[in-house]
Amino acid sequence: MKLAPSNDTSPLRRHWQEFLYFVEENWKRIWVMTLWISICIALFIWKFIQYRNRAVFHIMGYCVATAKGAAETLKFNMALVLLPVCRNTITWIRSKTKIGAVVPFNDNINFHKVIAAGVAVGVALHAGAHLTCDFPLLLHASDAKYEPMKPFFGDKRPPNYWWFVKGTAGWTGIVMVVLMSIAFVLAQPWFRRNKLKDTNPLKKMTGFNAFWFTHHLFAIVYALLIVHGTSLYLTKEWYKKSVKAYTLMPLKNAMVNIDTY
Repeated sequence: MKLAPSNDTSPLRRHWQEFLYFVEENWKRIWVMTLWISICIALFIWKFIQYRNRAVFHIMGYCVATAKGAAETLKFNMALVLLPVCRNTITWIRSKTKIGAVVPFNDNINFHKVIAAGVAVGVALHAGAHLTCDFPLLLHASDAKYEPMKPFFGDKRPPNYWWFVKGTAGWTGIVMVVLMSIAFVLAQPWFRRNKLKDTNPLKKMTGFNAFWFTHHLFAIVYALLIVHGTSLYLTKEWYKKSVKAYTLMPLKNAMVNIDTY
């Protein structure tokens, strides 16, 4: 039943009615966004608490807990971000099932952009916490505090910042950030639609072709993501490294039917 218009002059009741109209019009988007945000928050809290109770917390503190919490949301979102642009999969689900009655499939590209924003936030938290906080804390830890870290970083404490950067986890992380930054910037409307002025030196580097080709850099990003996720400093057991579980099947599906809109 549609809500009938009201001439009520009460601001409170009028705003309440506007809210009901909004919910009725957007309830599909609301529940999908609520579910996505809830999963991201739950993953972050789960991993944050896990590292809050580990020995490494006594050296790296909330920095490492934040970095690992953000990493867990990144693994989830890096797998999920492919689904909205899998045209064949979306078309099949919409035509062969009744899920379309509760899922706004026509908003797939907008949801792709929202997830990409979530990836950007996760990268900022994860890389920022590592590079500016917990690595410096480890480098300046006392010998007594460093003792529990020997199984992860070696008997001799890392001598400098370069030790982290040149490691597999370090250089793969940096390359991923650079490639994702390029793809993210060139996907913005003013670059993708070539809206820059003719006098702008960047104009020749923009447009749909630049957006299309730089988005294909994610093939490299996903390969590096798997390498990065299996080269963790603080997790040695292979079965605790969950990045493959998050990404391999969604990536395989995307390679089969990903398309552009």
